[in-house]
Amino acid sequence: SSRHRQFAAHRRVGALVGSPLVRRVSMVGVSGAGKSTLGKDLAARLAVPHVELDAIFHQPDWAPLPAEQFRDRVSAIASGDGWVIDGNYSAVLPLVWARADTVVWLDLPRRQVMRRLIWRSVRRVAGRTELWNGNRERWRNLFSWEEQESVISWAWHHHPIYRDRYAAAARDPEHAHITFARITTSAQARQFLGSVR
Repeated sequence: SSRHRQFAAHRRVGALVGSPLVRRVSMVGVSGAGKSTLGKDLAARLAVPHVELDAIFHQPDWAPLPAEQFRDRVSAIASGDGWVIDGNYSAVLPLVWARADTVVWLDLPRRQVMRRLIWRSVRRVAGRTELWNGNRERWRNLFSWEEQESVISWAWHHHPIYRDRYAAAARDPEHAHITFARITTSAQARQFLGSVR
């Protein structure tokens, strides 16, 4: 839409790279957009820890960490001087954004995200890849359309939700202390990372 094109024009990737203020980065976007890959590379460039919120929230056997413990652990991490925190959890995002200087929002087209996510899920299931705390994706989840059971269904349904949510957040005066960078292509992601010193 014209609104989103205008938003992207005012949030150029190059506007934040090289800034001495880039030390605490919130990496957001739908599953499959490339948050973890870019987040790890960015954290290495900045010489700060990379933290996946999924790894904290999903305990063994996919049990969720109790809400209070989740907030306490994330708050302790966010109090640090530098980090890249990757994830969209609304229960803790205010804690992260209260300390963040930058939000990198990966907003790739839904068809590209779904293609990546489906192949990633198939590889993980076939390879029995351990994700966090002994958890692995299951074959049955590839064929479920229940959002709580399938990351593919979750990503499909939440792609437009996250787009509206983060576009609104970037305009919110409450977040005036944060620089938002909306990345809509793989080339922009490479440009962003290549510009970080």
